[in-house]
Amino acid sequence: MARHGGRGWYGRVIAAAVGVTAVAAATSVWTAQAGQSGGPAESARPAKPKAAAVSATIAHASDRGEHAVNITIDDGPDPVWTPQVLQVLRDNGVKATFCMVGTQAQAHPDLVKQVVAAGHRLCDHTVLHDTTMDTKSQAYQAQQIVDAERQITKASGGVRPMYYRAPGGAFTPYSRKLAASHGMRPLGWNVDSKDFERPGSDAIISTVRSEVANGPTILFHDAGGDRSQTVAALRTLLPWLKQQGYDFGFPVR
Repeated sequence: MARHGGRGWYGRVIAAAVGVTAVAAATSVWTAQAGQSGGPAESARPAKPKAAAVSATIAHASDRGEHAVNITIDDGPDPVWTPQVLQVLRDNGVKATFCMVGTQAQAHPDLVKQVVAAGHRLCDHTVLHDTTMDTKSQAYQAQQIVDAERQITKASGGVRPMYYRAPGGAFTPYSRKLAASHGMRPLGWNVDSKDFERPGSDAIISTVRSEVANGPTILFHDAGGDRSQTVAALRTLLPWLKQQGYDFGFPVR
């Protein structure tokens, strides 16, 4: 899986959140794993049921069979682009999986709720979208994954993410097992539309058309910059995929 470089948008996200995250990284996840509470108020709350564990292998297949595709949308939600992506999906009767950055979900809970209400699925894409996660400590990986799960679940009104996608594909055996233990199937991709690089909608369309035979899970983005090319490409690609006889599903669990 290719990693994307030069993501200045995430630098701003990190700058905004690093103060909170630095503290959280030292206390939030590993103290919880050790059975410690965050304080008197927290310890008084009833514990939420833990999601059932799922497979820790990276999912690529579709739950709708071999001649189906999974549309996956990364890095949002974004107040400009997520509503436009949702409209294109709605116009074509397609459901997708939205891999959300925790800080973005926290900032835009109304959009998270719109995604859920429309019948799409949620995916944990970590707190800060750190593409070097596979070089970091297990404690850091745990903080990024589990805190994002909490942020997304809270923003959605209680709907948990069903998948975990490592930023840039930076999975580790530890992160896969941790996510799976929280009921989030590690999620890969087969086709990178390269839309993050903004090569033009025609190039995005050409990439997907030429590579869709590689497998069902297709990667797009709804944040991290101007996503107008993605919206335009989806308007063409979704009807084209239907014309080719493809069904639309969700990644296997």
